[in-house]
Amino acid sequence: MPGPVNRIATSRVDAWLTRLGRLLYPARCPICREVADEASGLCAACAARLPWLRAACDRCALPLADTHPARRVCGDCLQRAPPLRFVQASFLYGFPLDRLLPRFKFHRDLACGRLLSQWMLPACAAAPRPGAVLPVPLHATRLRERGYDQALELARPLARALDLPLRADLVRMRATAAQSSLDAGARRRNLRGAFVVDARRPLPEHVALVDDVMTTGATLHAAARALHRAGVARVDAWVCARVP
Repeated sequence: MPGPVNRIATSRVDAWLTRLGRLLYPARCPICREVADEASGLCAACAARLPWLRAACDRCALPLADTHPARRVCGDCLQRAPPLRFVQASFLYGFPLDRLLPRFKFHRDLACGRLLSQWMLPACAAAPRPGAVLPVPLHATRLRERGYDQALELARPLARALDLPLRADLVRMRATAAQSSLDAGARRRNLRGAFVVDARRPLPEHVALVDDVMTTGATLHAAARALHRAGVARVDAWVCARVP
């Protein structure tokens, strides 16, 4: 068994090798392949272009004029309240998110997913704290095709960092058509009855759904309604990007 001196020497060698590796093989920006900053994961130029969402509607996360420090509710949500109480979107969907999210979602780039979840964390930490986090699930057929669930890959590190339970009680029962090919009305019809809750133990009164992108909100609204039918009083959503 190595003694304390040997362990210290081994630790110093490991640290030196790590520093050497960073010098010889620095992290590269996933957008432009320039040397990346370790904190952000991007080069300075690409990091400066991240489209952070600063002022948005509390209920749908659509951008609002940045004239008041508090978040507000837009006119559409005042007229017809959505089933989500609060939506936290970290970004608007634009460059470089429009490069990173498709790579993560469709091309098995899980490193991009870890980066996106890392960027989501500060805003989610500042949002109203739920009793549990639930990823919006894929149908079993699509999960087999893709090999991973992008919402789960975002939700898992968020739940771990915020010390929140990660629940998998929401189930997608129907293999619906891809939402990206449908208009707003067709998206809503496409998702009727798509989700059910299979809870082996009671869900908290307040939960947060996690997904990658919110476009019309049809998917998140359908999932939220299923949770409300199962007795959940409040459903929020945490998404990486909002399509304006």
